[in-house]
Amino acid sequence: MTINTAEQERARRRAPGTAYELRHHNVAPASLEVSIERHPDPHTGGLSKADAVWPQRLRRLVRASLTYWRRPDLIDTAELLLTELATNALRHGCGPDISVRVLLEGPRCMIEVKDHSPARPELCHASPTDEGGRGLFLVDALAAAWGVSPDGTTTWCTLPLTEGPSEMNPAAVIAPVLHQIPMDLPADPSAAKLARIKARALLTVLGWPGDQHLAIDILHALVDNAVEHALTPGAAGQYVSACLSVTEAHELLIDVRDPFPSFPLFDEAITGQLGCGLWDATRQGAELAWFVNPDFAGKTVRAILRPERVGL
Repeated sequence: MTINTAEQERARRRAPGTAYELRHHNVAPASLEVSIERHPDPHTGGLSKADAVWPQRLRRLVRASLTYWRRPDLIDTAELLLTELATNALRHGCGPDISVRVLLEGPRCMIEVKDHSPARPELCHASPTDEGGRGLFLVDALAAAWGVSPDGTTTWCTLPLTEGPSEMNPAAVIAPVLHQIPMDLPADPSAAKLARIKARALLTVLGWPGDQHLAIDILHALVDNAVEHALTPGAAGQYVSACLSVTEAHELLIDVRDPFPSFPLFDEAITGQLGCGLWDATRQGAELAWFVNPDFAGKTVRAILRPERVGL
């Protein structure tokens, strides 16, 4: 996966090994790569309002990636670590952009943020009255290891993969379902429009307390993607269906099923490299994943929405 960000923290400590030494493995890692153009505050040179929105966006991206990689156990800590490193990079970097990389490789989850500044950072210890300065302190407390690249431009940290990746589909990492309504759709280009029309009434029946307009847009994007990429024009026996479910935790599950049993370019799709549909869904707070269901031929693409999530 590949995208883009803006700048990095100036208080960092060098750990014994470098990220490059720790990353020496023979198996290609699962990887999220992001590069974001910086827009520093013109008066202070620090964090601007335009740059300040990126840590939240990165949290959503890493959550979607770890969900897809079936490592939900890493999400909360990885979100916090990436937020701290990216915020400091956006605030203190000296280059035109920053680069973020999250990868699972060997026994570790590696998080790297490059801010192009060769200055050697040091760990700060903020006083109780200080408003900031605790970013690297949190990284030091939560990460298994962290440090700086030999040229000083990249800060990295790691989390151990203490258990093997879960073989369960994404339904195993959500709360129990309370209410569920299936939706039959035609296996043709009219499916996306019909899904939008039906969803207005079904979401009202389900009583989901979140942004229903956002949910309808995401359902439309998922169905449209299935029609465009999973159906063969003129072929017999094809189908597209959807299902809306609400869990005990007030999550809304939007499941779209199609007959194609794989999604080889899922990473590229959710990061905008193949179009805007699934990328927009991720950008607006949906957690996307896909899985093969043994009960039917084909796959399910799932979006999970929570009431507190809002669009960017």
